[in-house]
Amino acid sequence: MTRQEAKVYIDNHLENNNLRKHCYAVGFVMEALAERLGGNADDWYIAGILHDADFEKTKEAPKEHAKVAVEMLREEGLVSEEILAAILDHNYENLELPEPKTPMGWSLFCCDHLTGFIVAVALVRPERTLAAVTLESLMKKWNQSAFAAGTNRNHISMCEEKLGIPLSEFITISLTAMQTHHTDLGL
Repeated sequence: MTRQEAKVYIDNHLENNNLRKHCYAVGFVMEALAERLGGNADDWYIAGILHDADFEKTKEAPKEHAKVAVEMLREEGLVSEEILAAILDHNYENLELPEPKTPMGWSLFCCDHLTGFIVAVALVRPERTLAAVTLESLMKKWNQSAFAAGTNRNHISMCEEKLGIPLSEFITISLTAMQTHHTDLGL
């Protein structure tokens, strides 16, 4: 599967435009993390963009989320087992699977919630753009637990232990990737 085919797949399998944009954002962040960690940027992007392919079907069944996506993708023979494993890894806790074993799996797990947090910060800024978001503005909101309360900050913070990337660098990589592709994200 190519990057473009992955985007078309998501566009065809998800109705919610905000969910599609979330998948795009995770794909862009994963691509940037691949470059930082020496992974294959295309594979990491594809894992990121496809990670929530089943979300509309499984949002009420967290113990099925990612499993259904992997089944759909495996049946169609679209992606590698490494990509499928990373997709499962991003929901390993709900699936009661062992911890991720690869940098790709940990990157997807750690960045998934971060993209939504970055968007939330952008949307409360007067400009409502990613360009107006800085590391400082993100860190200010980071310490406000009521802000974007659904964001699992512990998952994001695991980037330090599991990937060897300091939190501020991880956030900066993610923010920069999203800012670079702001047009695709509508921000």
